[in-house]
Amino acid sequence: MINLSGTFCTSTTHTRYWIVAGLLALFYLYAGAMKVLRSRDQLRPMMAWVDRIPLPAARALGTVEILGATGLILPPLTGIAPWLALAATIGFVLLQIGAIAVPLTGEDRQITLNVGLIATAAVIIWLATTWL
Repeated sequence: MINLSGTFCTSTTHTRYWIVAGLLALFYLYAGAMKVLRSRDQLRPMMAWVDRIPLPAARALGTVEILGATGLILPPLTGIAPWLALAATIGFVLLQIGAIAVPLTGEDRQITLNVGLIATAAVIIWLATTWL
């Protein structure tokens, strides 16, 4: 397989991208759908920060997460503008950098998930630059 830069890409890199990007996309599809569909009371046990922002802002974040998850999968799958997958992944890194600030300003100081998501996105960025 040849990537966009014209260099040869192994099927191992291709497979690794799909595994990691698929898992991250599933996570963001689930998290985004919860933010879009659930009430503040339903979100509160899982997201302590939900009381500190307006519900429309949480819904907008959920929409961004769903769109980003779609951007990780559809462009490389269809071959139409596959660079959008890289853009979506960079967007997730920026989203999580912003998301780290929220728990640090409140009582909930757990940022382990955010750091893990940034690390996963970094792996996808590396894989995408070698495959896409």
